[in-house]
Amino acid sequence: MSAVTEPAPRLSSSTLHQLGVACGLGAGAWLGAAEAPTKLVTAGFSPFVISVGMVAGVFVARWTVPTLLKGTGYVLQDLREKMHLVVWAILAGMLWAVANTLTVFAIRNVGLSIAFPLWNTNSLVGLFWGWLLFNELRGAGAKQWVKVLGGAAAIVTGACLLALATAHQAEGAPQGALLGILAALGAGVLWGTMYIPYRKAYISGMNPLSFVTVFTFGELGTVFALAAIFHGGMGPLLAELNRARPVMFWLFLGGFCWVLGDLFQQYAAKYIGIGRGVPLSNTNQLWGLAWGALVFGELAGLGATGRLLVIGGSLVMIAGAVAISFAEAPESEQSSWKKAMQRECDRYHLDPGRVTSILQGEDPLAKEAPARRWWELVIVAGAVAMFVWLGAGAERPPLALNHAWLAVLLAASLVFLVACGWLLWKRTRFS
Repeated sequence: MSAVTEPAPRLSSSTLHQLGVACGLGAGAWLGAAEAPTKLVTAGFSPFVISVGMVAGVFVARWTVPTLLKGTGYVLQDLREKMHLVVWAILAGMLWAVANTLTVFAIRNVGLSIAFPLWNTNSLVGLFWGWLLFNELRGAGAKQWVKVLGGAAAIVTGACLLALATAHQAEGAPQGALLGILAALGAGVLWGTMYIPYRKAYISGMNPLSFVTVFTFGELGTVFALAAIFHGGMGPLLAELNRARPVMFWLFLGGFCWVLGDLFQQYAAKYIGIGRGVPLSNTNQLWGLAWGALVFGELAGLGATGRLLVIGGSLVMIAGAVAISFAEAPESEQSSWKKAMQRECDRYHLDPGRVTSILQGEDPLAKEAPARRWWELVIVAGAVAMFVWLGAGAERPPLALNHAWLAVLLAASLVFLVACGWLLWKRTRFS
């Protein structure tokens, strides 16, 4: 098997911005779909078992997708050139694992429609870190600052409206609702901080496909450690996993879908920064609201006031994310980004010219990477076999579903996958 070596052309800043926006929207669709299987927590399964099932799918996807798109030789060479980023990727995976577990608790206590927008306050955390550590918005004009800060204010306002809506959804169980809110907000803080290693990797020229293969080791180890601790050891954990065997396929599938959304999010962070890319990917709250309300009927028990708060809060948060995403970085701000890139190059002895070309959509490593190897077929076959094995023992989830809306949302997600994937390949060859 031979690697694709055709170079991607250098792209203009406007084209890169458009690409980042498209990736952010694609991320929203797939990150939203991926959380649907976590509704199984309402059927009595442990939040830690739900998280382990999803992370198993994540682990397989984070190796299979890069292998399909770039090959193991490309990934390993990229990692060898930037070994200092391996520890950052593992740290990011650990943060993700804790945050993902918190989201399961949040969904159990306040539902998917409510929890999604609350943990999407991670965009505020990411915005802060992007400004502080990576010079995002440094040198930007007043117009860009108004868009970004105004969008941030809208996100906070929307989150407050959605928090108020929990009072209407969870009357009689205020303590459970409060814990759900705190879990969702805690997940937002951890996910927002997780974007520090993301941005650090990409201004150093690492390919997102390489980054996620190491990222997953931090995820898997942390989730298993948390689950074993809270279940009293590996024995009880394995017994609980065996009890959940009939629904494990759906959790595994959810983890696989999460990786597709996360990859789009990573490309958005690479090309337009975390201050803009993260809020745009947080359109997953709209998808979360759609899955929760249309497929699972979460809003059925709400009164008119509660529904108005949920819908209004979501729309306000979406408007804030859109305002931020359309604040295209001017040349003066891009100069500040280059200073952050140069800092990383000086610190880790990287070639600034090479890193610059990568950030502009080129892929010099593709011409140097080894040819594809036979074991890549084994990796892909193993992933397929895992799906077949889990699917053979799968049972219908013990949840009430609206199958018509389920089909509509799945079809819409596939459209985003094909369109955004094709755009990434055409413009950057997945660089």
